[in-house]
Parts: sequence; C-alpha cells; structure tokens
Amino acid sequence: MELDGLFLDLYGTLTTGDRDAIEGVCTDIVRDSAVSISPYELSVTWGERFFNFLDFCNGDDFMNLFEVELKTLRETMTSLGAEIDPHPYCIKLQQYWRNPPLHEDAKPFLDDCRYPVCIVSNADQLDAEDVLAKHGIKVDHLVTSESAKSYKPDRGIFETALTQTGWRRERVMHVGDSLHSDIGGAIVAGLRNVWLNRAHRIHDIGTHEPDHEIEDLHGLTALL
Repeated sequence: MELDGLFLDLYGTLTTGDRDAIEGVCTDIVRDSAVSISPYELSVTWGERFFNFLDFCNGDDFMNLFEVELKTLRETMTSLGAEIDPHPYCIKLQQYWRNPPLHEDAKPFLDDCRYPVCIVSNADQLDAEDVLAKHGIKVDHLVTSESAKSYKPDRGIFETALTQTGWRRERVMHVGDSLHSDIGGAIVAGLRNVWLNRAHRIHDIGTHEPDHEIEDLHGLTALL
C-alpha cells in the first residue's frame, strides 16, 4: 500500500478511551443531583446530545469542545429535571483530555510507521498539544477541530488536514475508533478509511461500513 501519509485519530485510537473518565464524572453527577438514572444511562444520554450538537457546530457556529460539553451537560440535566453547575464536572473531564494514558500499541506503531502521520482529532488545540508533549509523541502534523473550526464527521476538518499536509486525497487513509465521526467523516471526504474497533466505547452511534476493520494498531501495521 502506497500512501502520501496517514490521518490518525487521537482519543481512543492512540490514547485509551474516555469511558472511565465519563462514567466517573456521570457517577458524581448522579450522586450530587439525585436524578433517577444510572451513571451509564446518563453517559449515553449526554453523549447522544453531545455528538448530535457537534454535527451542527462547524464554521461560523463553532464552539470549542469544552464549551460544547458545558452546554450539552446543562441541557441534558435540565431535561432530567435537575439544574446543575456543569463547570466542576467538565473541568474534571478536561483533566482526562489533557493527560489520558496511551494504549500499549501506540508508541510501537508510531515508531515503526513508514508513512508521515497527521493527527486529525476532535479536540481543543491546547489539550491535544498537551497530550502529545506529555507522552513524547512526535508527528508530522496536528489538525484539531478547534484549529479547523470543524468537527468530524464534517468534511471541513479533513479538508484542512489535506491543505496543511499537501497530501493527495486518493493517497491518504484515515484511521479512527468512531464509526460516526471517523469513518463517516472519512467517507464524506472521499478518503480511504480504517475502523479501529477496540470495543471500549460507551456507545457508538455510527452505522457506516469501513473499508477495513482492525482490533488494534498492530493490525494497522499488518494492513499497511
């Protein structure tokens, strides 16, 4: 397989998924607000509202990820009959975004990858930069939703990445762990794609068919 380079998702792909962080925050919210819903149910309800909002939060309507978390958590709790200050809970979640653990296969993959890598991530810019710096990850390019004013699956973030890298669309493959954001977005942008199905997501709302499916980054090395 000959490529100009790889577009690679960050959270859940190189780093561990946010399941534990989100469920921990939702456990705190349920305890503090006494709503009659389980932490898991809250995480799914909030998550669906969050991802639905991202689909309409691009370009002139852009809000960064932290702002979206605040807005959608407040709205989710209001819909459940509870008024809360979302800031303490979103700040706790932001601590995860800034320092998540890496999957054990992340560094070996990046060390052995023969192609240039561009991180394409739904992330606030400083959060993503912190992750790369704290884990000593060096990649050729970084494109975040905040820098592109576009969230996957919107094609705008992929177009920004193509412009920044100068890579040819037909010679780029995007790899990510979300059927909705990564695979759906790559398809819209006309990119080859690989679904990294680690099976650790809380709830994946996507139904797209990927070009390839792998269980870990060792599988990506074999595919390439």
